[in-house]
Amino acid sequence: MAFACLGFNACAVGAFLIALPLSMSGANAQGNIDPAISADIEAYCTNIADAARDRRYLLQKQELDTLQAGIDERIGVLEERRAEYEDWLKRRNDFLQQAEQGLIDIYKGMRPDAAAERLENVNAEIAAAIIMKLSPRIASQILNEMDSQVAAALTSVIASAADETTSRNPS
Repeated sequence: MAFACLGFNACAVGAFLIALPLSMSGANAQGNIDPAISADIEAYCTNIADAARDRRYLLQKQELDTLQAGIDERIGVLEERRAEYEDWLKRRNDFLQQAEQGLIDIYKGMRPDAAAERLENVNAEIAAAIIMKLSPRIASQILNEMDSQVAAALTSVIASAADETTSRNPS
């Protein structure tokens, strides 16, 4: 006979405890149980089902609360790290802005032939960015002093940077 225990361990234990005296008292070997005792087992299982379910829900809620606390702690650590990163990024950007202006001032103060010689040995994108920041008069003097192929390459980089049809995302 199937009991309404719904698989709860407490019900199985209860049924065992009720059935144990029966096996000692000589219930038949095929496991037939008196209907009155079967009804008692059924009643016991039904009575403890809600308590067992409530206990299981309580344990699950406690586990979820523990997990939520761990997640909240991790979120706090991540927020702290994000704040540190933002501070570092701001300081880095401020430094780069100052360094960039200093670099522009250096090239602005150089003779055009010396500046051209130095910029020919720099990455084309960096050299183009420096030339773009200079006044047109100084930039033209530097480009005039450069090797024609290097000057053409820098001019191409500058032109492509100004072209609105050039995709910002190369992928």
